[in-house]
Amino acid sequence: MIISIDAKSPLSIWEQIVFHTKENIVKGILSQGEKLPSVRELATTLVINPNTVSRAYQELERQGIIETIRGKGTFVSDEYHPAPSTETIDKLKIRLHTLLSDCSIEGIKKETIYQWIDSYFIDGKEKKNVKN
Repeated sequence: MIISIDAKSPLSIWEQIVFHTKENIVKGILSQGEKLPSVRELATTLVINPNTVSRAYQELERQGIIETIRGKGTFVSDEYHPAPSTETIDKLKIRLHTLLSDCSIEGIKKETIYQWIDSYFIDGKEKKNVKN
């Protein structure tokens, strides 16, 4: 699992863990049924308070993205299938439109944007292959 904490991010640390965990799943770095690090392991790796990791895991579990099996650990849920609501799609379209407008204003060509998009998805697959 690849998680990097940005102290300057507007997201709290636990929200960053939630975001990166979801991103790792979408990119194929984490697979359904795959075991996640324990709360203590991840807290030690990230050098943060275990309560912060616990809060992130609780939120991920509430969303049905992960599940904890007592005595065995925490795993990516087999039942997790991203299905955004219409409201979420509308919000994301607006954010994407704003980002694309900013890129256009800065002179960034659409080919470059396509490369970024490809890189986003390809990087995840490559990292997964390195991990195995």
